[in-house]
Amino acid sequence: MPLIVQKYGGTSVASLEHIRRVAERVAKTYDQGNDVIVVLSAMAGVTDGLINMARKITETPEKQELDVLLATGEQTTAALLAMTLKAMNYPAKSLLGFQAEVLTDRAFGNARIMDIGASRIKDLVARRTIVVVAGFQGADADGNITTLGRGGSDTSAVAIAFAVKADMCEIYTDVDGIYTADPGICKKARKLYTVSYDEMLETASLGAKVLQIRSVEFAKKYNVPVHVRSSFSEEEGTMLVNEATNMEQPVVMGVTCNKNEARITLKNVPDQPGIASKIFSPVAEAGIVVDMIIQNTRSEGLTDLTFTVPKISFKDAMEIEKKVAAEIKAEDVFGDENIAKISVTGVGMKSHSGVAATMFSTLAAVNINILMISTSEIRISCVVEENYAELAVRVLHTAFGLDKEEHAPV
Repeated sequence: MPLIVQKYGGTSVASLEHIRRVAERVAKTYDQGNDVIVVLSAMAGVTDGLINMARKITETPEKQELDVLLATGEQTTAALLAMTLKAMNYPAKSLLGFQAEVLTDRAFGNARIMDIGASRIKDLVARRTIVVVAGFQGADADGNITTLGRGGSDTSAVAIAFAVKADMCEIYTDVDGIYTADPGICKKARKLYTVSYDEMLETASLGAKVLQIRSVEFAKKYNVPVHVRSSFSEEEGTMLVNEATNMEQPVVMGVTCNKNEARITLKNVPDQPGIASKIFSPVAEAGIVVDMIIQNTRSEGLTDLTFTVPKISFKDAMEIEKKVAAEIKAEDVFGDENIAKISVTGVGMKSHSGVAATMFSTLAAVNINILMISTSEIRISCVVEENYAELAVRVLHTAFGLDKEEHAPV
């Protein structure tokens, strides 16, 4: 009997009416002769509400106790869905993360899954019971409740699908698949019916919010088949596949835009061994993620160094670098929050030349200045002024032939 893991996000279980609709979809899958495991997020907005509640007590709630609090969001939806299914005369059982034997490390608030025993899940499935698992949570070796970080229910679902050797992991969201660009920015954006794991990893890291990046890493590592679908329609969504299964891979599969970054420049930095370490080590110690880095060598042993950080970390990073600049005798430090990172992604880029040239000439044709550039094997990113971001997405979408509608697989 086919075994399907279905994960539903916060908007899919935002109310009792929504939970009832999820129950009907689960029941339909079950009636079609499938065994079903359901992984749930908390209701939309509940996690934020719990965090705000904790911060009314203290601005810095202890992470271990905060995990105990946040885990109640998924516990609520799991119990409510199991109750709904039972009221519809379907055998159902809810399990919390630790009951599903989701073993994690001790990084409270952002724990990583070490192992999933899943013996209880397997026993229930063997008895044709619909198992409803609270996502986003697990327990460490000492039995302490842990959470997996924002979007962690995606990772829960993919990991459980691997542990039980499921035939499919369906991720239900408020969108009906992966698009070539944000439809809110580019009206010609179209749904993709297949996307490689590597392409999805790149787009997730570039700010696409459809799937949590750790869930994609897990799916790729263990070759878990993932189908991204809408919980509000019956349409086919997007399948994550191995690159080898794409018979006619396009050069570029999509264009993404990230407006959540800022850049910092240190001017006239001494061009000496160890200087880069002095610039970036304090930023790393503060837990700030650095993305793009560019160094421009000047005459007389000096260089300019520019890098990007998440916009939310900009002020902290600037304060750190002002102290560093004084220490290393850099001439100045300045920053800019009004930037956007525009990226084109596609595994087909590996075997095609001219992608960068097309990107640069397309932006130049509409007078968009490129401030920074970075590349990988399947991605090229350019930083531009934020007010040109949406225009950049649209012209690149057209330039790489993404406007043409793709037909759904038969």
